[in-house]
Amino acid sequence: MDLKKLLEGIKNNSISVEEALGKLKDLPYEDLGYANVDHHRELRTGYPEVIYCEGKSDSQILGIVDKMTIKNSNILGTRCRKETYEKIKEVYPNAEYEEISKILKIQNHPIENKGKGKIVVITGGTSDIPVADEAYHTALFLGNTVEKVYDVGVAGIHRLLGKKHIIDSARVIIAVAGMEGALPSVVGGLVDVPIIAVPTSVGYGANFGGVSALLTMLNSCASGISVVNIDNGFGAGYLASMINKLT
Repeated sequence: MDLKKLLEGIKNNSISVEEALGKLKDLPYEDLGYANVDHHRELRTGYPEVIYCEGKSDSQILGIVDKMTIKNSNILGTRCRKETYEKIKEVYPNAEYEEISKILKIQNHPIENKGKGKIVVITGGTSDIPVADEAYHTALFLGNTVEKVYDVGVAGIHRLLGKKHIIDSARVIIAVAGMEGALPSVVGGLVDVPIIAVPTSVGYGANFGGVSALLTMLNSCASGISVVNIDNGFGAGYLASMINKLT
């Protein structure tokens, strides 16, 4: 952490009080005009600020990446356009991109696995994978062991039961489904660990862009299920990471 290094520098006289005061001005957050980059986020919550790329220009995203890189923060960007990634890759060769989930990753320092167990990400169908992959790569980047179990929806429930040995190994489960969104309820009747349900916008007209799946999950009769917003794979991955790191 920059703050720890700063305090150690003052202690061993390698940094003067005046220099330290200058650095402290930018430590809490940095005003870029279009964004206030929260450099203390990791100190407060354990995770650096995550960049939501949708709605931001390439230059704005690159500007935020520049400031976070100066602070040696690991960088996770969600809903990132491939064209944006390619421009960032020219400046930061260590940038990586997950095309299905549109996740941008820049690892500026080693990621320590602090998870107490495994997070398992399950999908109802193949069409749910982009949202599930957002959850998977988020949890992985935040320092967890994560495993995928894809396309095991209730229309062929024997597929889910065939993967029960993997499901039973989870400390936290993320269940991602569209259509009627029944998957979390079924899984909830099989396990004794927290389930984070993610409704997706996958489905025909009466699905209402994911509202039917959302309502099914909110009204689940199975216990131990929490629900995030429609298509919010990032939110599910982040929450699963927090649960998995609890002692």
